[in-house]
Amino acid sequence: MPRIVETIVTTLDADGTPYIAPLGLIADGDNWIIAPFRPSRTLANLERTPFAVASHTDDVRVFAGGVTGRKNWRTVPVEHVQGVRLADAVSHWELEVADVHEDEQRPRFSCRVVHAQSHRPWEGFNRAQAAVLECAVLVTRLHMLPPEKIDSELKYLDIAISKTAGPREQEAWGWLMEKINAWRAGQ
Repeated sequence: MPRIVETIVTTLDADGTPYIAPLGLIADGDNWIIAPFRPSRTLANLERTPFAVASHTDDVRVFAGGVTGRKNWRTVPVEHVQGVRLADAVSHWELEVADVHEDEQRPRFSCRVVHAQSHRPWEGFNRAQAAVLECAVLVTRLHMLPPEKIDSELKYLDIAISKTAGPREQEAWGWLMEKINAWRAGQ
């Protein structure tokens, strides 16, 4: 399996408005693959403007917000590509699409890092932050997984939340649980 790094990817809409999406970037030698599913705004934006910015953040609310419709996070311009990064990013990569591998379901944009920059020390994730990340990924797969799998995953992840979550992680977990409960109610 390739190495995947969970990031917040920003691209620009046609009018220049930043679009924020949590995405796992896939390591590919010196490049990183962005592989959004069809249809998506990230895909449309990359097809129109071949640049993206990967922001690395320790605020897991951004990941939870991305999958629950909360995408209003402060951004600042970057210097080497057309785009923006999260203002509170620990670090970021400015990416340029070098090659596109077309696919009916999930095209792969191979991107080279044009510029990388650190903004403050990285302290790492605690267990609750890791649980929020895993739950955010789980939320994107609700339509694909059996309910018993979702329940068993949540039961396990909830242990880390109950033991190590601070206010940010509790808020993010709450957003994710709202989404899961709404999905359950619609079944």
